[in-house]
Amino acid sequence: MSTAEHGDQGPESAAAPARDHLGTPYLRFERRGPLGYVIVDRPEARNALTAAMYLGMRLAIDLVERDPDLHGLVITGTGDVFIPGGDMTGTHDDATHDAIGYLGIDILPFQAIRRARVPVVASVNGLCQGGGLIISMAADICVASEQATFRAPETLRGVVDVNLASMLPAHVGVANARDLLMTGRRISALEAQRMGLIARVCPHDELEAATLQAAKDLLMVAPQTRSTVKEIINRRYGTIDEITFAQSLESSEVIEGFTAFGERREPTWVPPEFREGKRL
Repeated sequence: MSTAEHGDQGPESAAAPARDHLGTPYLRFERRGPLGYVIVDRPEARNALTAAMYLGMRLAIDLVERDPDLHGLVITGTGDVFIPGGDMTGTHDDATHDAIGYLGIDILPFQAIRRARVPVVASVNGLCQGGGLIISMAADICVASEQATFRAPETLRGVVDVNLASMLPAHVGVANARDLLMTGRRISALEAQRMGLIARVCPHDELEAATLQAAKDLLMVAPQTRSTVKEIINRRYGTIDEITFAQSLESSEVIEGFTAFGERREPTWVPPEFREGKRL
C-alpha cells in the first residue's frame, strides 16, 4: 500500500486523538512509530489548501517538535494529488481550531519547515505545484513518485510568489528558474530530478518504502549537526520579500488572474492570437 492510499477512507473517518487534531477535517495526522504523517485529504477540491490547512501544517511541525516520541515529519497527499497550492475559490469554511494563540504569526508553513529541528520529508504522490512546490523544496528531502508532476503557475495568476522566486534559482539555476516560473509549464518527476529541483524519484508503488527510507537516512545523523547544516544550506535562499508578495496580492493583475481562473479562460493580458479559450 502506498503512502497516499492511507487516505482512501476520507477525512471524516480519521480517529486521531484530540491532541493530534490539526484544526481542519482535510488534514489527518497519523503516528507511525517515530514519525508523524500529515496527510492532505480534500479530494473534492483536488487537495487545494485552505487557510486552515496551511495553519494546520504549521501546527503539525509544533506538534512533532514538542512530542518526545516523534522524531520526524512526513507530508503527503491522497490519490493522484500531493498539493496544488492554495484554494482559489474562496471557499474556506473548514476551520475548527482556536487560532488566537497564533495571531501575529505567519500561518504559512514554509518558513516553519525550513526552521524545523526535526527532519521533514515531502512524499510527493502526484500533482505538486504552487504551495506544494514550495513545501517540496523546503523539506529536507523530497521523495517523488515517477507519476508526480511539478509546476509553478503563480505568474499565470498575476502573483509575485517571493518564495518561489527566491528558492527556485538555488535549486535549479537561474535559466531553469526563469523557464519554470516565467512560463508556468509543467514538468515530470524525472525532469525535476535532472534539474535538481528534487532529490529522489521512485516507482509509484514504492513511494511509501522510499519515503520511510529517506526518513531513516535523515535520522541516522547527529540532530544538532543536521540542524546546523540545514541552516547553512537554507542561507542560499536569501531573504524572502514578504512585503512584495503582499503588495502583489492587491494588484489588478491578481484580480484578473483569479477571475480568469474561475471563469476557465485565459486572462486578458494574453494576446488574442494566442488565446485558446481555456484555463491556464
